Amino acid sequence: MTDWSWLVPLPVVLPLSGAGLTLALYRRPRVQRVVSLVTLTLVAVVAAALLVLADAGPVVVEIGDWAAPVGINLVADRLSALMLTVSSVVILCVLIYSLAQGREDGERFAPISIFHPTYLVLSAGVANAFLSGDLFNIYVGFEILLAASYVLITLSGTTERIRAGTIYVVVAILSSILFLVAIAGVYAATGTVNLAQLALRLPEIDPGVRLVLQSMLLLAFGIKAAVFPLSAWLPDSYPTAPAPVTAVFAGLLTKVGVYAIIRTQTLLFPGGQLDDVLMWVALATMLVGILGAVAQDDVKRLLSFTLVSHIGYMVFGVALGSQHGWTAAIYYVAHHITVQTALFLVVGLVERFGGTTSLDRLGGLAKMAPVLAILFFVPAMNLGGIPPFSGFLGKVGLLEAGVELGTPLAYALVVGSVVTSLLTLYALIKAWNKAFWQTPPEPLPAHRVPLLMVVPTAALVVVSLGLTVFAGPLYGYTERAAQTLSDRTYVQAVLPDGQRGEGESQRAADEDVEAGTAPQDGGEG
Repeated sequence: MTDWSWLVPLPVVLPLSGAGLTLALYRRPRVQRVVSLVTLTLVAVVAAALLVLADAGPVVVEIGDWAAPVGINLVADRLSALMLTVSSVVILCVLIYSLAQGREDGERFAPISIFHPTYLVLSAGVANAFLSGDLFNIYVGFEILLAASYVLITLSGTTERIRAGTIYVVVAILSSILFLVAIAGVYAATGTVNLAQLALRLPEIDPGVRLVLQSMLLLAFGIKAAVFPLSAWLPDSYPTAPAPVTAVFAGLLTKVGVYAIIRTQTLLFPGGQLDDVLMWVALATMLVGILGAVAQDDVKRLLSFTLVSHIGYMVFGVALGSQHGWTAAIYYVAHHITVQTALFLVVGLVERFGGTTSLDRLGGLAKMAPVLAILFFVPAMNLGGIPPFSGFLGKVGLLEAGVELGTPLAYALVVGSVVTSLLTLYALIKAWNKAFWQTPPEPLPAHRVPLLMVVPTAALVVVSLGLTVFAGPLYGYTERAAQTLSDRTYVQAVLPDGQRGEGESQRAADEDVEAGTAPQDGGEG
């Protein structure tokens, strides 16, 4: 049987190598564009291959052939492979969009020599966070993508962007400090940061200590995922960045935090000690976020608040603590990444065409730019949960899982989810009517929108529709991913003998000898 584990590091290695190459070619902007495009296309192909391979079981690679838990390992299971595939498609589409915008605007959009290396580093950080098999390496992935995001969010150096970037940096540093302190606590309590070994050791420590560690990790990830009341920074930070940067931030950065919550809650803390707390957090996130969206008169800020609100749906699914809840949450994450990114890209096109994102100043776009009207309408209805779109299917899955649990709090979340969905629809219809149908108070400039900016936006809209057309196979895949989370397949893949991985590590072998679990055939594991 062919060993495909060599594919696992490529989504991290390729963008980092491309970043170095594009930085070296800072005087050759055309070559930079080609390198970035080829690199991220290869990453998307590798991610799709891992998506297929991981369906047969987790694909594990031990860096430097050092056996886990001593060495660092990367793991592509169904959950991480799905997140990696969706994120790589989104990153590639946003890159094409940004290349078209950069071609039209030149240096006004971003210094090319800075943008390409930074964007590729961001891609590597996202991939590293998804694939990491130990807690500290997840932290490294977060820091890589956050360092890149600091640069991207302040591109062009306007006063507004510097202010928003400062807020973003302060909040991100705070969450990183909390995460690092939590990792130190985990290592002090268990002697390891390897996720598979932590899954075996955490149940053996004092329940009070375990609860403190779980709370610290959830607090750190909650800030990164922008759950209430830790979400106030997001609506002020994201809308100020350039359109492609805002789109990739909205689609991916918060979802990396959600992924970390799913991974740690299901693998490290499956007992459900804080599930009720997470349910309250999910309910507050949904309702507060969507009430903020309803009050907005700028479409960028409106979408930023809906982003916060719909993080609540994902936390809802995790908090249910059931396989059905996890299934729906994973499906909803994949749906939301594509739909939210597509909407922000469309709003970028609207701003370019009409010169503003203020709903009080826009109007008449349905007649002047019917393609933009269609591109906005489809993902807007998808986000609002109109059948038969993927947003509806994901929400139905969450509602069914909530009803299945049957507790009063679960029923409250079911009602809250329905109310949030209706208010989402109301907010998006308000934006649709004002931007596309009302008579504008002043004539819009009606600037030309480059075709190469429309194409990747339309491609993402098509991808979001594909999640509906292929909802059966995709939902089946997320069901199997949730099953993998519950049956501890991850642990068995990383630590086949329950002690160490299959690489070579003298220290791990010595520990096995001391524990009396060394292999009896004289071979190295």
